[in-house]
Amino acid sequence: MADNKDLQLRRKVRLRFQLRRKAGGRPRLSVFRSGRHIYAQVIDDVEGRTVAAASSMDRVLRDQLKTGADKDAAAAVGKLVAERALAVGITDVVFDRGSYLYHGRVKALAEAAREGGLAF
Repeated sequence: MADNKDLQLRRKVRLRFQLRRKAGGRPRLSVFRSGRHIYAQVIDDVEGRTVAAASSMDRVLRDQLKTGADKDAAAAVGKLVAERALAVGITDVVFDRGSYLYHGRVKALAEAAREGGLAF
């Protein structure tokens, strides 16, 4: 029987395969969620480089946030990554939630990025 790590890896691989098929050359907004922080980066897979990134550990957010592991921190990271992506000239992205469910912190980050001006 598959353990939890195997199931997470299968979900992530399945999602990335679908994203590659449907992306149409758009950059990918990738989310990583740890127990203490949340990270987001806009990745251009064609060139293989990170275009914009933000996390709850950024100096801009560190003083404002109570903790890096709640919905408020995720929303702040979402707005910041959207602001940085728009500064580079990226407006359309594909949302890559990895192996995480679209719920809680991941959902808060996505909704804040949409409010910040990113379209996905």
